[in-house]
Amino acid sequence: MKRIVLLMALASITLGRAQDLNDIFVSGVADAERFANAYLAPVSEASIFSISNGWYNSADAKPLGGFEISIVGNLTGFKNKDDKKAFLLDPADYENLDFVNNPGQPRQVATALGDIQGVRVFVEDQSGLFREEFELPTGLASENLNFIPSGYLQGSVGLVKGLEVKARFLPKIKFDDDAKIGLFGAGIQYDFTKMLPADKVLPVAISAVIGYTNLSGEYDFTDSSTISGTDQRLDASFKTWNFSAVVSTKNIPVINFYGGLGYITGKSDIDLLGTYEANGPFFTQTVTDPFSVSKDASGVTANVGTKIKLGFFRLNAEYNISEFSTFTFGVNFGFR
Repeated sequence: MKRIVLLMALASITLGRAQDLNDIFVSGVADAERFANAYLAPVSEASIFSISNGWYNSADAKPLGGFEISIVGNLTGFKNKDDKKAFLLDPADYENLDFVNNPGQPRQVATALGDIQGVRVFVEDQSGLFREEFELPTGLASENLNFIPSGYLQGSVGLVKGLEVKARFLPKIKFDDDAKIGLFGAGIQYDFTKMLPADKVLPVAISAVIGYTNLSGEYDFTDSSTISGTDQRLDASFKTWNFSAVVSTKNIPVINFYGGLGYITGKSDIDLLGTYEANGPFFTQTVTDPFSVSKDASGVTANVGTKIKLGFFRLNAEYNISEFSTFTFGVNFGFR
């Protein structure tokens, strides 16, 4: 239960699954790094798309002094992403790792999103005197989770004509003394239709939006690690950009509709830090800060949504279509 709560809170499960990678170290740092890259890449990519959404709920920029405070949530699904739930592990690409059943033969194994259980591997020295077997980790789908959540507070304020600035924030949150996450971001929106003389009578607004998001997290698993060492932790950083063109209806009292076409780009950096000691022929000395895993992701995104406005209180919901599609919802409180 502790792990599930952590996974939900982190917006990506990279930190929550750190301990699952411990056993791989017995095969050596090179094998552990290769496996970690393949195992974590899909969830890193999904997280980049997840936290990049939710920058707007209208193309109609707020007037000078107008503001809105929002609670934004994203659910990024991967239920039908079979190609992201598994990867082909070929023992020929590894120095010491091989399968217990049908050794030497490539086979599909789970990524951090997947659900392939019971895959046992082993490492063995040339003399055959040392042999250790263990099971490869599975992923979120094995815990009946088929989405990655993210959420944050967001504010926007209207400035000069057609210009609106935005900020998003999630204060550093600590879980059970071993995990922490935080998020911040900034954006800008410009409503081009505000430049037109007929702005007040036009039925639609057209805007450009640029948003930057930074999610950082840390998971300290020294106390629960199966490998001796000190200060064992995983540091993760996700940095993303969203560039979008947005159109929306306006001058409708209660409900409006909006849609956007954009481009998302981002990078994740996951650093395995601390000291690690293991008994075995491939890992006989203390290793400090073993490796880093990086993932770049980018792609076109399109969304459609609706916003209901009831005075000071507003609700919006949208669906984003991209490499990892996302449902975004917001509870908003605003003026003008």
